[in-house]
Amino acid sequence: MSAKKTGRKEISLMSGMPKRMKWLIYAILWIVLLAFPFFISGRNTGSVGWFGYLRFLTMLSGIAIVFYVNYLYLVKRFLFSRQIWQYIVVNLLLFTALTIITHFIMGIIMQEENMRPPHHSEEGFFIRFVLFDYVKFLFIAALSVALKMTNSWYKAEAERKDLEKTRSEAELQNLKSQLNPHFLFNTLNNIYSLIAINQDRAQEAIHELSRLLRYMLYDSSYQFVTLEKDLDFVCNYIELMRIRLPEHAELRTDIQRQSPDIRIAPLLFISIIENAFKHGVSNNKPCFIDIRIVAEQKQIRCSIRNSYFPKDEQDKSGSGIGIVNLQKRLELLYPDTHEFVCEHNGDVFRSELLITLS
Repeated sequence: MSAKKTGRKEISLMSGMPKRMKWLIYAILWIVLLAFPFFISGRNTGSVGWFGYLRFLTMLSGIAIVFYVNYLYLVKRFLFSRQIWQYIVVNLLLFTALTIITHFIMGIIMQEENMRPPHHSEEGFFIRFVLFDYVKFLFIAALSVALKMTNSWYKAEAERKDLEKTRSEAELQNLKSQLNPHFLFNTLNNIYSLIAINQDRAQEAIHELSRLLRYMLYDSSYQFVTLEKDLDFVCNYIELMRIRLPEHAELRTDIQRQSPDIRIAPLLFISIIENAFKHGVSNNKPCFIDIRIVAEQKQIRCSIRNSYFPKDEQDKSGSGIGIVNLQKRLELLYPDTHEFVCEHNGDVFRSELLITLS
């Protein structure tokens, strides 16, 4: 499988949106803000004059400074490192400096406009101007904190999902790498036992094995393949195993392909089919294997019934990791859309796998 180059992605409330679109939205937002006084002007309020617009820009500049200083620096520098008191002190200093500067600029504008500021008592001046500005700046700082925290949560969640996906892909690759030697071991063991019985059949089996290995080495390296290809692999494997079956073994197959273009993870059926041939065949007793695979629309069902002959401890035809690996792969690939049952009742073993595709 070709390695894919990955990098860190900037995650925000507008993640997934093209960069040009983001800048366009920011530009539109600032245009609306800068044009806001003209929207609210009318017959009752009168038109917005030059000096009135300068006062609005002074107020808007203070708000913008509080927001961006908090959003771009203070929240990350102090709150994320749990320096809460330092964050509060720095913001109070920022609020005080901006209050002094904005009111100084406002005074200059009003002097140029030949407007006399209304008379206020010291207490009224504090409440009307200083306290109001502090409350205003506090609200803007709280808004920047909320947006930064939300943005940080989105980013952390995206990184967590990316890490989980990477871990799952690595685990899947590991399970698939275990499957290939396991499959090869069982197949070679069957061919080895066939050599002593019929060399011509053994040669034919080796030829079939080469076709199966070609699929496992190349096509199965993809995360998903067409159902048609995977069922071809299953049929070739069954034909390979049929060569070795004794005459008293009955093998019945029903593999339907109503939806051949469905894409599915490769090599999901082979483990339970291998298991059927391993435990369902006896050299001296009547035995049977029934294999049925049906694909209709968004569902794929693989049902297998076979006679059950448990292997003793002397058997060396595999370590039994195939079914365990299949269960792990299904949990990773189809966590909530599969049903898998393996059970034996007396002398009959049943395996059933149902996958519902999205």
